[in-house]
Parts: sequence; structure tokens; C-alpha cells
Amino acid sequence: MLLESSSSAANFDLCPSYSPFFGTFGIALAMCLTNLGSAYGIAKSSIGISSLGVMKPEVVMKGILPVIFAGIIPIYGIIISIMIVSSIKLEYSLLASFLHLAAGLTVGLSGVSAGMAIGIAGDAGVRAVAQQPRMYVPMVLILIFSEALGLYGTIVAILLATGGGNDKDNCAALH
Repeated sequence: MLLESSSSAANFDLCPSYSPFFGTFGIALAMCLTNLGSAYGIAKSSIGISSLGVMKPEVVMKGILPVIFAGIIPIYGIIISIMIVSSIKLEYSLLASFLHLAAGLTVGLSGVSAGMAIGIAGDAGVRAVAQQPRMYVPMVLILIFSEALGLYGTIVAILLATGGGNDKDNCAALH
């Protein structure tokens, strides 16, 4: 009898009523931080595009590429948010909720990093293209590698978000 009650108490601690908070906070972090990174990347690279437009207005459309790359970043946050929200249920384990929090934080901070890299490289890149048109291909390559930072974080976040879905973390099985 004593063993059963301590086992039941241990199971309750693994699936508390507040555990969905951490999963939903992971969703908020994923969306807010990837949008923050995107906004910074767009704003920073737009400054360079404005300078490019003053120096060489005929190549402004070629300089819009950093804005497109920065605009892709929130898609990573949306993907992870959809994955997390589809797995939040009434009985939700702490392990799953912490994994979802980590997934949101991973994709979010990777999105901020990618947005900063795209913004800084895009600003400098389009200014360089205005002075030397042969700098366009190196700028594109740098932007691709900057975008890859967000993609790497998304891959890790997918692994984290799907890692809590095994039966050992199922609260219904623990009761």
C-alpha cells in the first residue's frame, strides 16, 4: 500500500497540471525570437539597399535578396510551433514540456542568430555590390550560409520536439 501511494505521487509529479505552460512558452519563444531575428535582418539589410538605390538604382532588385532570406526565418518558428501545439494535450508530461520549451528556444535563438548574420552580411554585401558588381555571388554565398544557421536550429528543434512523444512519457500510461 505504501509503495503504491509513493508510486502514484511520483507519477503525479511527472505530469503536473502546469506542464503545458512550458510547451506553450516554447511556442511563444519560437515565434517571437524568429520574428525578432527576421525583423532585424530585414531592417539592417534595408539600410544597405537604400544606399544601393542611391548609388545604383538599376540594381536595387538584385539587392533585395537579403530581405527575402531574412523573411524566410519565421517559417522555421511556425514549423516548430505547429509541431509543438499539435502534441500538447490534457495530460502532458514534464519531459515533453521541457523538450518543447527547448525546441522553441533552439529554433528561436537560431533564428535571431541567422537574422543578425543576414542583416549584417546583407547590409555590407549590397553596399559592396554597388561598388563592385562581381561581389554579388560571394554575397549570395554568405547569405546562404547565414540562413543555414536557422536551418540547423530547426533540425535540432524538430529532434527535440519529437523526442518527447515516446510511450514512456505518456501520462495516461503512468496512471
